Amino acid sequence: MSALILAVPSKGRLQENVQAFFGRAGLNFLQSGGARDYRGAIADVPDVEIAYLSASDIAGQLASGAAHLGVTGEDLVRETIPAAETRVKLLQPLGFGYANVVVAAPKAWIDVSSMSDLDDVAEDMRRRHGRRLRVATKYVNLTRGFFAWKKPGEQRSGAGVSNYRIVESVGATEGAPAAGSADVIVDITTTGATLAANGLKVLDDGVMLRSQAQLVASLGANWSPAARDAARTILTRIAAEVRARGVREVRALLDSRVERLIVDLVARFDARAPFGPPAPGAPLVLHAPKRAVFELVGALSAAGAGAITVSTLEDVFEPAPPLVEDFFRAIGG
Repeated sequence: MSALILAVPSKGRLQENVQAFFGRAGLNFLQSGGARDYRGAIADVPDVEIAYLSASDIAGQLASGAAHLGVTGEDLVRETIPAAETRVKLLQPLGFGYANVVVAAPKAWIDVSSMSDLDDVAEDMRRRHGRRLRVATKYVNLTRGFFAWKKPGEQRSGAGVSNYRIVESVGATEGAPAAGSADVIVDITTTGATLAANGLKVLDDGVMLRSQAQLVASLGANWSPAARDAARTILTRIAAEVRARGVREVRALLDSRVERLIVDLVARFDARAPFGPPAPGAPLVLHAPKRAVFELVGALSAAGAGAITVSTLEDVFEPAPPLVEDFFRAIGG
């Protein structure tokens, strides 16, 4: 039997966030050799081996099929895996590791605020100085895709900048314009403070990718029966925890029959009645998005409900969670 390999970050805040995310789903990581051990397991889930790797190595392991599942930034997936959508499946955004890949130009370029303006600058450089706009970046593939020319009728976010050349960055990318080695940069940022400190500004339409940590599946891994079973267990628990985090359980006792009311509330508030219409004398139970709870409570009060309670849930296990269904469709089975 082939165990499922789950690749996770080996250190830092990202590793802590990953362990906390899986822990909330009842998936507790074990390292028998302590923090220095680069292999681990998940308590109570057989046939799973955890591999602790750098975030960039995780993307490579997923691309090659050496890891079945992994947690890494979407920016690394998009940058390091050619035709990523054919080789991996982004399963679940994890709600941490937020950062944007952006195009930034010197603040002194007061007439440049958009990618279209940048294209004008690039054309002017070619015409007047015989050179191309220099773009410093570690995100070579993302930059080329974003700067690509639009085709007629094609919906794309790039602005068609063509007269440029990439200067691959090996150090602090944000310092390249001040050092004279580049004119603009493409880099990743969380707050933009470092860019601003280096005299740079993000172009108005220059956000190439809004990235965060993602749970990713490899489409080229050996999905043995044991690995599939382990993946189902992991993803079912994650789906239950994620669903519970996004909803509140609302209970209300109504004197009249409520079948028609349930239909109305489900439609109006994107709610669900997980146990169907209540038996006579039993409370109506609804699961509703957090954002809709107070309006739902108001609607129940207007319908004559007595006491209404709202509670948080630890897990909501659904018969066919979309996360699990999407995963098995992606790997073919």
